[in-house]
Amino acid sequence: MEYRRLGASGLKVPVLSFGAGTFGGTGPLFGAWGNTDASEARRLIDICLEAGVNLFDTADVYSNGASEEVLGQAIKGRRDAVLISTKTSLPMGDGPNDAGSSRSRLIRAVEDALRRLGTDYIDLLQLHAFDAGTAVEEVLSTLGDLVSSGKLRYTGVSNFSGWQLMKSLAAAERHGYPRYVANQVYYSLVGRDYEWELMPLGLDQGVGALVWSPLGWGRLTGRLRRGQELPKGSRLHQTADFGPPVDEALLFDVVDVLDAIAAETGRAVPQIAINWLLQRPTVSSVIIGARDETQLRQNLGAVGWSLTPDQIARLDAASTVTAPYPYFPYRRQEGFARLNPPAV
Repeated sequence: MEYRRLGASGLKVPVLSFGAGTFGGTGPLFGAWGNTDASEARRLIDICLEAGVNLFDTADVYSNGASEEVLGQAIKGRRDAVLISTKTSLPMGDGPNDAGSSRSRLIRAVEDALRRLGTDYIDLLQLHAFDAGTAVEEVLSTLGDLVSSGKLRYTGVSNFSGWQLMKSLAAAERHGYPRYVANQVYYSLVGRDYEWELMPLGLDQGVGALVWSPLGWGRLTGRLRRGQELPKGSRLHQTADFGPPVDEALLFDVVDVLDAIAAETGRAVPQIAINWLLQRPTVSSVIIGARDETQLRQNLGAVGWSLTPDQIARLDAASTVTAPYPYFPYRRQEGFARLNPPAV
């Protein structure tokens, strides 16, 4: 397993990490993902650790805390062998202080997560969404206190826009608060919006990407084919509306190239899609999920080899779309590109 620094921090993380969204799954979204209990979770974590994957990602909102609880049970007795990443800020109730990133909410959310996880510290806490109603200074000072107390090691964000992240980084620099080192982002061959602003920001500011849904919300599994109906057992029947939209024409253009490269390499389609991501700038780790051992072992096969430059170029060409203003001139016009060379 390859390990990379998480952004500009000193923390080294595996290039593949495990997403625990299937642990304790309940409700229309997480229940459709899976319902892994503690015994099954221990087996999946055993396989991950054997392969060198020691970073496990969850969130308080995943099945209303059940994911954290199952993860905590599954790592019991081997806390020092793993890195735990969790997230907070999305609503955990209907009360006025049950959502957001206020000082009150963050302190309570961290205490609740520590209890569910059965640990006294969290390696990486990420804000699951930007809270426009709370001053960034309040958020950052609270996180700084939690880091100083030893309850958090590092902090990051998820689903922030470029200006929201940059505003936070500037305030941290100005006041001496801990800087965000991670940005958990949606990024895939059928969803490359991350490249337009957040990737250049990450390069400039030393923020590492943790990639969620690397298979395009389940569309790059190798089961979807042009002109064929959605397979009966696909989770997309229940979950498609929860995830990022995907242009169908683009999807099948990408799938055609993935199929061709799969035939050339003998690799599975998901392995190729994940391996492509591992070649991209700023990517510290790609979060993989699995409902069972077979699925997990297949995803772990995305490392230990590399796509050729020609194969990467073909995937790039099939998945490229015209960026919106103001980004498209920087990709298409020589004068803009000369002043601002692209990140990729």
